[in-house]
This record gives sequence, C-alpha cells and structure tokens, in this order.
Amino acid sequence: MVTVKEIIGEMPSPSAEDIAYVEKTYACAEKAHEGQTRYSGEPYFIHPAATAKILAEYGMGAVTIAAGLLHDAVEDGCITREAIEEQFGKELLFIVDGVTKLGKHRYRGIERHAESLRRLLVATASDVRVLIVKLADRYHNMETLEHVPEHKRERIALETLEIFAPIADRLGMGKMKSELEDLAFPYVDPDAAHHTAELRNLVTKETETGLVKVHKVLQRELSKKGVLSFRTDIRIKGLWSLHQKLKRKGDDISRIHDIAALRIIVPTLEEGYITLGAVHAHYKPIPGELKDYISFPKPNGYQSLHTTVVTPEAGIVEIQIRTEEMHRRAQFGIASHMTYKQLGKNVEKLAHDVQKSRFSSLSSSWVRSLIPSLMHVTKPADGPDKPTKAPPWLVELADAYAEVSGSEEFVEGLKEDFFSHRIFLFTPKGDAIDLPSASTPIDFAYAIHTDLGNHLLRAKVNGKMVSFDTELSNGDVVEIIRRDSANPSAKWLDHVKTSLARKQIRLALGMTEPDKRPPRRRKKLSRRKSAKH
Repeated sequence: MVTVKEIIGEMPSPSAEDIAYVEKTYACAEKAHEGQTRYSGEPYFIHPAATAKILAEYGMGAVTIAAGLLHDAVEDGCITREAIEEQFGKELLFIVDGVTKLGKHRYRGIERHAESLRRLLVATASDVRVLIVKLADRYHNMETLEHVPEHKRERIALETLEIFAPIADRLGMGKMKSELEDLAFPYVDPDAAHHTAELRNLVTKETETGLVKVHKVLQRELSKKGVLSFRTDIRIKGLWSLHQKLKRKGDDISRIHDIAALRIIVPTLEEGYITLGAVHAHYKPIPGELKDYISFPKPNGYQSLHTTVVTPEAGIVEIQIRTEEMHRRAQFGIASHMTYKQLGKNVEKLAHDVQKSRFSSLSSSWVRSLIPSLMHVTKPADGPDKPTKAPPWLVELADAYAEVSGSEEFVEGLKEDFFSHRIFLFTPKGDAIDLPSASTPIDFAYAIHTDLGNHLLRAKVNGKMVSFDTELSNGDVVEIIRRDSANPSAKWLDHVKTSLARKQIRLALGMTEPDKRPPRRRKKLSRRKSAKH
C-alpha cells in the first residue's frame, strides 16, 4: 500500500502546511474506508492512496491530492459532505463532489453516454482539477482491471479509450493518454493488441540498440557545436497508437518510422535549433518529415521539433528535440502548470513568457488562458475557496451544449468539438484560433466573435479569396471581411464544423429546432500553403 510518506515524497517542494494537510486527509480516508475491500480482496484504501500518489507525481497541490484520497469516501457512505467541509474546507468538497457526480453513470458506448458527458463538461468547466482527479482515479482502476468481473471489463476499457484518453490528450497530458490507451487496448480488442505487440517486438529491440549508437554519435557532434548539457531518452510508440497507424498504413510496419524515437532534451530553445542543424548535418533528413511544433504548437500546447533521418546505425528513425520545460509539458500537460512550487515561485515568469515570448502567438489558446488561474495559489484548508479555472474551450463547450436537448445532437457535436483532431489558425495580426480539423471560415469567424460571424461577407485564406465551404488547414492565416448588411444563410449550416457556429446561425435565423440535414461534403481548396505544418 502507498504510504503517506511516499505521496509527500512525490510532491514538488511541499510546505509544512501542505504536509500536515495531506497527512490529516490520509488518516481520515484510511479510517473512512476501513473494512472495505476491492474485487481483488485487498483493502479498498489501496485505491485512493494510489490515486493520490499519481496526482502527486503529476505535480498537483495539497488540496487536489487530498481530493484524490477522499474522492470515493462520500459516494461509498464512509463520510458525510458536511464532515469534509468542516474538516478540510469548501474547496476540497467542491472537487470531491465533482468527481462523485462524474461517476454516477455507467458507460454503454458514446452514443448512450450523453448525460455523463454533460456532467463532465459542467464540472470541469467549473474547476479543471475535478477532471485531473478523475483521470488519476481511472488510471489506477485500469491498472487493476484484471480483478474486475469479466462482464464489466470491456465497458470500462471502452469508456477509457473513447472518453478519458482523448480528454487527457486534449489537456496535453501525453503520458496519461498513452498509458490509458495501452491499458485499455487488450480488453477492447485482445487479438489486435496481441498482433500489434508482436509486430512492435520484431523491430523494437534492434532499433533501440541502434539508437544507443546514434546517441553516442550525436554526443560527439553536439559537443563540437557547444551543446554540452543535454540528455536523451528513447520513446517507444504505444500499442494503441501503433495499431491506429498500422490501420492507416495497410498493416505494413515497414512504412512506420517512429516506433522508437530518440528524444534529445536541451536546456534552451536556441540549443534546440542548433541540435536540429547538427542532426541534419550528420544524417540525411527525409524530405517533408520535419515538423516544427515549437513555431506551430499543437492545439493542446505540445511543443517539440520532430525530424526523420536515415542513419547507418538504426535505419530510418525519428528524432525529437525539445527543452526540459517542453518535455514536462508534453508529459503532464495542463497539470504541469498547476504545481504549488511553480505557482508560488514562477507565476510572474510564466505570465511574462506567455505575454512576450514563445507563446506570444497563442493569445486565444488554452496556454494563455491559464494565466488568471495560475495567479491563484492553491492553499490548504484555510485558503480562499476559489476554483481553478478551466481553459476557455472547456467553458465554451459547456455553454454551447447547455441548451442542446437531443442526446444524438449533443454527442455528435461533442465528438466534433471535443474529441476531434485540432488545428491552429491565425488572424492577420498573428492571434491563434484553436478549432477542430476541417473547420471552415464560418467556424473561424464565430470563434472570434458572434457579431463577426453574423455579418460575415467574405473570407481570405493566406491572402486568397475563398468560398465559405473551404476546409482550413493547420497554420492558415484567415482574414474575415464583415459588412453590417451581411447576414447568415441557412445554407451555412451545411458548411460548419463546430457546434458553437451551428448554434449561433440557428439563433440568427430564428430556428428553434435543430437542423437535421446531413452535412454536405466540403470542397478542399487546392493552394500552396503559406505556413509550415
């Protein structure tokens, strides 16, 4: 069983007050679950203790870790809400309540899960820590899924793949996403999981040995360039991710070159680009395979340089280059911004970075949105009872779906807006707009402001006039031209991707019932891109 000392040992620079708070909560939760057992026959308290340790590993603060310890206590009747509030404060009770509400519905496939998803959006839009606790809870449950009755395993695994792993991805929590997927995959499709594992094993050992040799070569080459302080690790592609890619490549593993990737983690951004130059000077890069996610971050905040090169030591391999800060953000996502240590010591620096440097183009992204919530330092029980704000895209989703009556429409919209791949688009001034892939200029206009969408006259993409049904691509610069006399058309409903735009168009047209017309295939604009991908 995880001890309280192990949990505290994972916390980033806890204060004496933090330690006392977690110790008190640990003792309370242990007593509350006394006599209860899990399916495995082990004491039930093993689960909340493990959940709390996961939260500590992700750098969460004392209140969030305490919520992990008590997240099942109210639902299981071990302790009252009033007792939690009295002993630990309203802030902790709020998070525990949110996690409890998320657990009330049983998943039977995304089409029948609308009400649970509504609850998830509402709770998370109020305080994103609710969802982070739920993810940690789900992670440990997946680690012990073998002890759950067989008829429940597939349901829980399917929910993990379809709901929780995509949410972790959307929050930038790459480590959590990959591990949830790989824990769920064997229960959803055992044969495919076994087949994928066998294929991966065929190439992994040889590739790993080759990458160790590549590391030694690059160590010598980088020292010539003055890059002396760096570290490397080898990333093995997750089974579920590899399975998805194999489906796209006709099950031909020879066409996949990123099964094992070499990560080079450097101290500064400048050294990252120097490293990229050194890699390309020594190894031949494959044309079209350079991806600069530093200049153009992924919508979830992920930043890194990716290049694929031909090496005599390991064949064709992917090399990823990033700073320590980028690496932590890639692993822990939104949680990496919420540690007590970072909040207490680095808020002003982070705010300055967002406003002035590498995040300057992300004025509409979730990264910039974290700044108001970062200014609130989470304190133990006697601290202010203020929730940690969620990224605005979550708040917007909760608002957009508040009035959607049909479950089918709700789930379909959520699939498009929440669980879809995302792209970054830019205004002519350089502000970034985060939208689902295949969005159109109409979606872009409404994402900026309702008035701009309602008076959309024309749109330009990369300086060229385009039709309203044009699918936008990552990195496009979109200019919206408005006129007061311009108004939405019912035809626009055929061309929009986001539920926000669909809702505003219907309101402008005075439509009270959801439009049921199937979406028409959109035309793609054939043009030369003016921005990198």
